[in-house]
Amino acid sequence: MTTPGMIIRKRLIWLGVIITLLFFAVVVRVGRLTIVDAEALTARGVAQWTRSGVITAERGAILDRNGDVLARNATAYIVSAAPRQVQDVEALCDLLCPLLGLEREAVEAKLARRDMATVTLKRQVTRDVVDAIRDLAAEQPQALAGITFDQDSLRFYPHGTMLSQVLGLTTVDGEGQSGLEQQYDDFLAGTPGRIVSEVDARARTLPDGKTSYIPATPGANVRLTVDSTIQAFVDRVLRECLAVNGARRVMAIVMEPDTAAILAMSILPAFDPNDPPRSDLDALQEGMRIQLISDVYEPGSTFKILTAAAALDAGLTTPEEGFYCSGSITVNGDRIRCWRSSHGAETMAEALMNSCNPVFTELGLRLGVETFYQYLYAFGLGTKTGVDLPGESAGLLIGRKYVKDVDLARIGFGQSVTVTPLQMITAACAVVNGGYLMQPYLVEEIVAQDGEVLQRTLPTVVSRPISGETSATMRALLENVVAQGGGRNAAVEGYRIGGKTGTAQVYRDGRIAHDVHIGSFVGFAPADDPQVAVLVIVDEAELQPDYGGTTAAPFARQILADTLPYLGIQPDGRNDTATVRVPEVTGLSVEEAMEALKAAGLSGMTDGEAQTVLSQLPAPGAEMAEGSLVMLYVTDGEPPDAQAYVLVPDVTGMSIVEASRQLRARNLNLQVDGSGLATGQRPAADTFVAPGSTVTVTFETR
Repeated sequence: MTTPGMIIRKRLIWLGVIITLLFFAVVVRVGRLTIVDAEALTARGVAQWTRSGVITAERGAILDRNGDVLARNATAYIVSAAPRQVQDVEALCDLLCPLLGLEREAVEAKLARRDMATVTLKRQVTRDVVDAIRDLAAEQPQALAGITFDQDSLRFYPHGTMLSQVLGLTTVDGEGQSGLEQQYDDFLAGTPGRIVSEVDARARTLPDGKTSYIPATPGANVRLTVDSTIQAFVDRVLRECLAVNGARRVMAIVMEPDTAAILAMSILPAFDPNDPPRSDLDALQEGMRIQLISDVYEPGSTFKILTAAAALDAGLTTPEEGFYCSGSITVNGDRIRCWRSSHGAETMAEALMNSCNPVFTELGLRLGVETFYQYLYAFGLGTKTGVDLPGESAGLLIGRKYVKDVDLARIGFGQSVTVTPLQMITAACAVVNGGYLMQPYLVEEIVAQDGEVLQRTLPTVVSRPISGETSATMRALLENVVAQGGGRNAAVEGYRIGGKTGTAQVYRDGRIAHDVHIGSFVGFAPADDPQVAVLVIVDEAELQPDYGGTTAAPFARQILADTLPYLGIQPDGRNDTATVRVPEVTGLSVEEAMEALKAAGLSGMTDGEAQTVLSQLPAPGAEMAEGSLVMLYVTDGEPPDAQAYVLVPDVTGMSIVEASRQLRARNLNLQVDGSGLATGQRPAADTFVAPGSTVTVTFETR
């Protein structure tokens, strides 16, 4: 029999069980919230009562060797909105979408995200657009409630298309995408900062809330070996070359033979990195490709420089040795023709002047596979040069074990072998600089914003393919090619120029195209003491005949004619020219500026057709060799910046002539104390001084 007491006890037991279960459920729930989900809930809470913004790091600048700015950051903004603060979506879209160039549907979708504290509407908005939005917000505060602006950066290239492929691009997020921007992104990028502030439920900043600020660390500056004035010379000449020849493409490299420092690299057609074709992926990829290091070609007769040097160095011929050209030669059953019907009897030196294929076929066969390939490898063929740019190709040499005599014969005059333009000029420099193959480079140094030098590039010897005696012989032979042979169109009055023309085959669908060629010229000056080397390549010119001597050599001549006086190298080889001070011509008309420069003993060149000088290079007050060119920038847009100081080079151990050359290249003057070799200098090397400053160098005879 169930009594009332038993019923009460059962009810109490069940109540206890239920309470116990509820207790354990609460414990489990609390444990999950405080242990398992703690991190996520904390982050969610922080996101609700704080607003976080990224402080973009200032990306480092890219400068030329004299401090001229080639790439830098410009002020820009991120336009954001706080969806919970927006009062009138329709009115906001009506005002903002036309200004920001945004699709209305996309903006409305972002503003519908009420769970988000802020949404980004657009990045890299220029100051004038932001000012226009602020003016509208002042007039219609309710319509633009919730709109905020954060600091952003926009990469700016003051010289437009100049060096565009080499400098490269950054993405919208400011990351290096190609060229030097990609290669040195770790140095240029810097470290972003952050700002965190407390907000209320409607994402409004609390007046008495706390704000945490972590500053950004700016990126380092990258200083190149490129000289923007020489680059401007090359670009101007190549624009004319492209138009005159009706070519598919023209390219050029200017290099210091002794160091392989690159003074200029130009590829036309080019694109403006300030307005890249981002909507056309194929066009963007093609525009970013650095064809001077990525594309290979059969060099043709410029390659005879290497064959001649190897044969002379190996003792297999002499400049005086006699040959006979009948117009062709047969190797392994293949008939190899000369470019003309016959050269008849000629010496080896004359064969180089005449660019005679049969003679260089014979020299290639004399060298043999093992010896010839040892020289080719020593000249850097078949391997990457190691230049500090992404996307370099290694060229192509037929594997040794697969080489037949006919291949060896064709390699002797520049066929059956492919090189990049950079490989070709670097190897040619090794022939004329005393026999040293140098590693080409573009970056001279990387400097942090506090002045600390993070990285400095020194000239690096890769190998020594030929002796100094062979190099001296080749300089004389190549000077004769320009003075009396096929390179006459590259002669510059008053200067000793050496070089060699080349006409290479073009392949289409695996077959030789007989209607077009690749014309080229590689040259150097002064011939007895090379200070500058240039390679010009004209790809598929419409002009006929399209040989290197007609399509490329005249434009190489113009580059040398502009560059040599600029470097202080005078027509008879003297380097003791008078220097003059550059006058201030900014703001003058082009006619007035030209008159002022002429009166100072200088000449000028403009970058466009406008009639007012916006800026100049070098800056006023700098000293230049008399007769040098001053760049006058007249095109619309922001003029290039000028660096206030230049870096003093280390001239210890140099002769007076060598020290003078190094200092004048940086717009510095030399004060000589003593004679012999330099043993000390004031100011010290690696210090910054104003352009035109005097460096006192002590010379002693040992």
